[in-house]
Amino acid sequence: MKLLSLLRDASYVLVFCLAASASAELTPHAKADIDGTQQYTYRKVGDRSLSIFVTRPTEQAGLGRAPAIVFFHGGGWTGGKPGQFTDHARYFSARGIVCFQVQYRLLSKKKNTDPPFHCIQDARAAIRWVRNHAEEWGVDPTRIASAGGSAGGHLAACLGSAVADQDDLFEDSQEDRKINVRSNAMLLFNPVYDNSPNDGWGTKRVADQFQKYSPAQNIDTKTPPAIVFLGDSDALIPVDVAKRFQHKMKDLKIESRLTIFPSMPHGFFNKGKYDNKPFHQTLEEGDQFLIDLGWLTGEPQPELFPK
Repeated sequence: MKLLSLLRDASYVLVFCLAASASAELTPHAKADIDGTQQYTYRKVGDRSLSIFVTRPTEQAGLGRAPAIVFFHGGGWTGGKPGQFTDHARYFSARGIVCFQVQYRLLSKKKNTDPPFHCIQDARAAIRWVRNHAEEWGVDPTRIASAGGSAGGHLAACLGSAVADQDDLFEDSQEDRKINVRSNAMLLFNPVYDNSPNDGWGTKRVADQFQKYSPAQNIDTKTPPAIVFLGDSDALIPVDVAKRFQHKMKDLKIESRLTIFPSMPHGFFNKGKYDNKPFHQTLEEGDQFLIDLGWLTGEPQPELFPK
């Protein structure tokens, strides 16, 4: 009896410790760096903690498992920070989607030949963190979209393409390989998703490894539907690059939408530019894209657009 009692007490301690550990993972920071979000640590690398910022629907209860969007900021892999997509997150959360903005490790501006190896590792870890905690967030793990602008669009597209599956290259002992790293849809804002020497961007960093790093060279039958927004005056991404990406997707019978914005340069979609017209248009078209996928219902709601 004494032995049984000791085993029972030990089991209680184990359960308590496991629960405490799980709870600690989902304990938000005392104050989020971005207003209106909750800030969490999704991974630790050495002595550094990487944050993820969460914008939740105000009335999620009773709606069942919600879709999610995981946003990655732009900045050429060397700059930027979470917050670029805060207003997108506010709109889509008002539509019932749980939104996440990811902090990832940046490359050195001085070492301009380093590939975005750690950036992709962090992107993989972030979407796995969201899937691992899908139940706590009330998220449907089969409806998680990756989204991003410019270099963040590259990371979002990596998660939708076979780039994400290359454990041989992006191996990380912290990752749980049992958790699927692929996104289920992509919302891409002037993404640098072609890193090939043929009109691609970032070629100097990926060099002869572009076949492994470039989403456009890694589209396969598991690549999810995508919507892409691009200005025809973008100095980094030629329209032909976007059209080739779309054609490759359609050749595999994958839904792929492309909206070209006349006379718009790189970064045109950000809030506060061009009287917010492109910003609002990308919200509306992104919303319709998710409606057509069955992730949202009704019609886009312009009355909810952040002013």
